[in-house]
Amino acid sequence: MNQESNQADSLPPKGKIVTAGIIFAAGFLSPLLIPVVTSSDLSIGWKTSLSGLLALGIPELFMLIATAVAGKEGFNYIKSKVFGFLNKHGPPDTVSNTRYKIGLVLFVFPILAGWLIPYFSNMIPSYEENRMIINIIGDIILATSLFVLGGDFWDKLRSLFIYGTRVVLPENKL
Repeated sequence: MNQESNQADSLPPKGKIVTAGIIFAAGFLSPLLIPVVTSSDLSIGWKTSLSGLLALGIPELFMLIATAVAGKEGFNYIKSKVFGFLNKHGPPDTVSNTRYKIGLVLFVFPILAGWLIPYFSNMIPSYEENRMIINIIGDIILATSLFVLGGDFWDKLRSLFIYGTRVVLPENKL
């Protein structure tokens, strides 16, 4: 009971959380304004500068402002909710052998396609007209494969970027 009252005391005011959430969402939706800027009557220099800020500067600035508005307790509260959701609904650590093999096919296929298609695009009917859609589908398949492969694969992928990592292969049991 005492622990519940301490947790209730540490919850930030709802208004701070809502305001920080609105600022955070507005920052990450700001790149959607790039077409408005590019179709305006501004000079090329202004269009370029504003588009760059909308894509790279403003989302980060709004994230910083949202963190300041929420405060330390608000930030920790939001972080615990987001990571709690991801832990609950994210990929499991271990997956079955069949799921792993399907995930590997989904992972390798878009990488190989992205590597080979530029060389053979003239042999693929309607590729030039549908290039963007084909690339988006490949990206979606690649992202989906990471969830199909599970958490252990994320660790394997992460270990590629850690210098001192060593591979420990299991012994074959025939």
